[in-house]
Amino acid sequence: MIKDPPGKALLFFAFPVILGNLFQQFYQMADSVIVGQFLGEKALAAVGASQALTTVFVMAAIGSGMGACVVIAGYQGAGRPYQLRIAVRTALTGVLFFSIMISLAGFLTGRKILYALQTPGDIFEDALGYLKIYFLGLPFLFLYNMLSSVFHALGDSRTPLYLLLVSSALNILGDLFLICSLQTGIAGTAAATVAAQAISVTAGLLLLKRALSKRYGMAYAVTLKKERCKGLCFSLPVAKSMLKVALPSVLQQSVVSIGGLLVQGVVNRFGTAAVAGYTAGSRIESICIVPMIAMGNAMSTFTAQNLGAERPGRVRKGYRAAAGIIICLGAGIWVLLFLLQRPLLSFFLKEGIEGKAFLTGEEYLSFLMFFFVLIGFKAISDGVLRGAGDMMVFTIANLLNLGIRVAFACLMAGKLGIQAVWIAVPAGWAVNGMISFLYYRSGKAFQKKILQEP
Repeated sequence: MIKDPPGKALLFFAFPVILGNLFQQFYQMADSVIVGQFLGEKALAAVGASQALTTVFVMAAIGSGMGACVVIAGYQGAGRPYQLRIAVRTALTGVLFFSIMISLAGFLTGRKILYALQTPGDIFEDALGYLKIYFLGLPFLFLYNMLSSVFHALGDSRTPLYLLLVSSALNILGDLFLICSLQTGIAGTAAATVAAQAISVTAGLLLLKRALSKRYGMAYAVTLKKERCKGLCFSLPVAKSMLKVALPSVLQQSVVSIGGLLVQGVVNRFGTAAVAGYTAGSRIESICIVPMIAMGNAMSTFTAQNLGAERPGRVRKGYRAAAGIIICLGAGIWVLLFLLQRPLLSFFLKEGIEGKAFLTGEEYLSFLMFFFVLIGFKAISDGVLRGAGDMMVFTIANLLNLGIRVAFACLMAGKLGIQAVWIAVPAGWAVNGMISFLYYRSGKAFQKKILQEP
């Protein structure tokens, strides 16, 4: 990140991140495919109604990890291993406490949330069962994403990929066993996901301890002598530095999913078939944006490490390289969707191409396939601001993104029908990306100081 040519550094770092994020999305995709094929359209709609909310927590977990990533990457670039060790422990302790609180709150309020989203009555109880199990597993989700962010901050994007390869396989096998053999219904898909994430967290903690001990020659055991524990497990100044980046990052990572959650209520008005089609289209969309989001996360790490090493000129070179990559990715996604749109939708929906659910998903993707490059430019522009620790404009831009998407969908659905839901998406991406880009170009983002003494 500090010495290699920027384009090479970003590609080598981003490629395992892209694969890792694809496998994370594959958790949900596998659930949807298995549910749609073995349990039917109503079961798929129930999972979709639940996952409009669960995706918010996935993105919140990723966003909380980005706050830690920026600070840890800064210590890594500055060559300060003792502060890095304290930052790692602070991140893991803080996210565990936070995720437990969210888990309990969500478990107790799941029914009210689904009511508020106007979930159709014929899928309500199945959606609630899925949601409750998912909430119980939230600590594993947050810990896994925090561990991934720590590895990314250290410049290691391969270990999270290996963990996801294993957990993805376990997730799919668990889905098939619980649904096909034990006949657990859609609750089995949630249970399989939670179990796979728990295994990943356990393995990740062991690998992180080994990696840090090997890299710095220090003991990173959980139990340390009392004289070495002071300020080690949790540092308030370091936590504050992380929160300055994490809170807006949670917003940024959640903005699409929060918009999806609010818009889900609009989609639900059009009936179960429309919900199923929108769910299938959204699953494919979530995979298409993975490389764009990964490039944004790579830009955050790249920016943090190079600013920590006092090399801001490399950040601008890195941005130009990332922009070229984004254009190539956008063109590739368009070609793939143009050629494979219907076969991809058929993975989720069994009924023929004339069915309402299938046609809804097809129309959604046919429109959106032209605009994925916009979220790519938004992601790398946001990534520079986040990596520099300058979050004010970042937050404003992402709030506007959310506001445009929700307001247009809610206000225009009566006139344009369900099409209003996806017309609003690229408009929000474009406004967000332009604001972040213009602020990055001003150079003001590089004037912030993010690293603090523990």
